[in-house]
Amino acid sequence: MFLLMAGTGCKKTFDINHDPNNPSLEVGSPKLVFPVSVMAVAGVEGGQLGILGGILGEYLTQAALAVQYQSFDRYDIKSTDGIGDFSYRTLYTYGLKNQQYVIDKSKESQDWNFYLMGTVMKAYTASLLVDLYDQIPYSEALQGPADLTPKFDDGYSIYKSLISELDTALNQNFNPNNSVGNVDLVFNGDIKKWQEFANTLELKLYLRMTNAKPEEAKAGIQALYARNAKFLGEDAQVSGFIDAASQSNPMYEQNIRQLNTASNLVASTTYASFLKSNNDPRLITFFGSASAGSLDQGDFLNPSTTAHSAAVFKESPKDPVVFISEAESYFLQAEARERYFEGLGAKELYNQGVLAAFASVGQDGSSFIAAGGNYEYPSGTMEQNIKAIIMQKWASFPYGVHFIEGWFEKNRTGYPKTSPVYSTDPSYVPGEFVVSKNSILPPGELPKRLVFPDVERSTNPNTPTEVPITTPVWWGK
Repeated sequence: MFLLMAGTGCKKTFDINHDPNNPSLEVGSPKLVFPVSVMAVAGVEGGQLGILGGILGEYLTQAALAVQYQSFDRYDIKSTDGIGDFSYRTLYTYGLKNQQYVIDKSKESQDWNFYLMGTVMKAYTASLLVDLYDQIPYSEALQGPADLTPKFDDGYSIYKSLISELDTALNQNFNPNNSVGNVDLVFNGDIKKWQEFANTLELKLYLRMTNAKPEEAKAGIQALYARNAKFLGEDAQVSGFIDAASQSNPMYEQNIRQLNTASNLVASTTYASFLKSNNDPRLITFFGSASAGSLDQGDFLNPSTTAHSAAVFKESPKDPVVFISEAESYFLQAEARERYFEGLGAKELYNQGVLAAFASVGQDGSSFIAAGGNYEYPSGTMEQNIKAIIMQKWASFPYGVHFIEGWFEKNRTGYPKTSPVYSTDPSYVPGEFVVSKNSILPPGELPKRLVFPDVERSTNPNTPTEVPITTPVWWGK
């Protein structure tokens, strides 16, 4: 039910008994529709995509002899899966369409605060869909009921449009005293933070382009810095979830409360070995013990006692859903500094990112970035430094159910590297990706996109011909 997804959490948000999930646009307003759009995105990214990203990002794997997520762990992702149909429909119907409504109405009334907020969430949602599917209906998809079979736009064109829309929204005159109250579930109406969110999202979009459009990425990022753009110094997130049905963190709600079990998802050796080899206390945070056992990725048919002792991922109904974390913001800036500013300030931003990532889960990372520490900045070649940045970014994503971003970054940068051997091999390097033990893909292949869901293919004749999930999206490496 969508009510569960979009209505999760935050009694301060709205009363779900009033059904704000499908308000009549004739009587709607940005104040009514905007929080619905935010919760739709949080519900999908922090729910189904959280589970999928946890597995594809090799943080988690299906518990031994459990069956709930075997298809994800085998890379058997079909067009009929709920991960496609439900998430796709939700992101369009309750995400993008509501965000476009907020943009249109606030433009009419010249309420530029809501205009920026709607534009940022629209850009975030659309880029999430592009990163999953490569091509999506965009330019003709948000024009109301006039066009029921919109064309698919290529990802690069959509990215350019999103960046242009963000720039337009940022150039408006904002009213710092125009409080939107608690309908802003992210920053409680602080428009300066929305400006920082917009800038940080734009930086992220440009960095996505570094493989396919390197010169455009460079020019765009240098322009951001030339205009003295301010970036996030705190999490852009939805919080306030409580331990009650339909008001919990979406992944907790779906994976634990609805299934009435907490043992489906356990530590993947890929992630756990990285933390363990570095004596990283986040192993305790996420899996309960510094000696937590793990299961090799996709080895869910293993009947051994060791396999059954793999540590379960620790979830709380009160966990936030993060769109961009403080740590991610610093890592994005550090990468930009490495690539386009000869590394000036990159080490300091990297250190801030590591410290923020540890602090987000109540840990102290200062010893790790000190001289001789396990996460000391390498100050080597640009590629060595970028590898360190991305590895720490990947390590940070379990906080805020932001797993899907770890999978995206692997596909963009190649980090963590893919191991030539399975994780049971003595030569395995901790933290390197492995191909699932029970993969249905050709040998050595990993998934890099999703297939279009049946809900789109059955109703829109413009849906592109299906390509293998091993084909990178437009920005992929």
